Amino acid sequence: MKILFNKYEGTGNDFIIVKNPPPVLDHSGSQLVRRLCDRRFGIGADGLMIVEECEGYEFRMSYFNADGSPGNMCGNGARCAAHFAMKNFAGFRDLSFLAGDGPHTAKHLGGDTIEVSVTDVTEVRETPDGILANTGVPHLVVFTDNNENADMVAFGRPLRYSPHYAPEGVNVNLVSVADGRLMVRTYERGVEDETLSCGTGVTASAIAAAITGKIVTNDIMVKARGGILSVRFRLAAGGATDIRLTGPATFVYTGEIEL
Repeated sequence: MKILFNKYEGTGNDFIIVKNPPPVLDHSGSQLVRRLCDRRFGIGADGLMIVEECEGYEFRMSYFNADGSPGNMCGNGARCAAHFAMKNFAGFRDLSFLAGDGPHTAKHLGGDTIEVSVTDVTEVRETPDGILANTGVPHLVVFTDNNENADMVAFGRPLRYSPHYAPEGVNVNLVSVADGRLMVRTYERGVEDETLSCGTGVTASAIAAAITGKIVTNDIMVKARGGILSVRFRLAAGGATDIRLTGPATFVYTGEIEL
């Protein structure tokens, strides 16, 4: 069997996108997802998305991490899935889609730039390690004076697997602030490594920075290792609402792989 796929990246966070129908992938194929995402024996990606028809929406996005585990949301992935849908069947217009954490909207702002909505953050709380916020998936935000030379695997992995965040674990963001801009580095669960960018992590970091007073704006430019993203939101009791994540969603190539 051959699978037709598209390869996308959003600020260096790269994804395989497969469209069902026809039903070439099912939602229980964790072993196949791992094979496709493997950078030596497969296509290579941080994650894989299945884009499917969904009543009441332009599409449904089902996201899988590189290790085959499902994820409720992926901010960079959502922008890429929206660009894929706009490019291939929906047209470059505002649209709505469904992810594991609920409904979202997407806007095309020209070129490769896509804005997607992020689910409301209803609770931001301090832990012994940092600040915990759920932006569709759980993120731990840890502030530091300078994150440039940090070993993110050595720093992030013990926190990702800490009993304090069991059983599902947590994504870990190491964040520094300079001149009103955030620099964010992320260790992602499911990839079990640092990624060049994480959209939900950037969003969680921006909201945590605003709530703790480290920045005084709700429209924030964020530098990830793979590029620049922006986060806009409105602070609400205990969290944030009207959250928008904006950045590039870049088509890389399309291909077929024989299984």
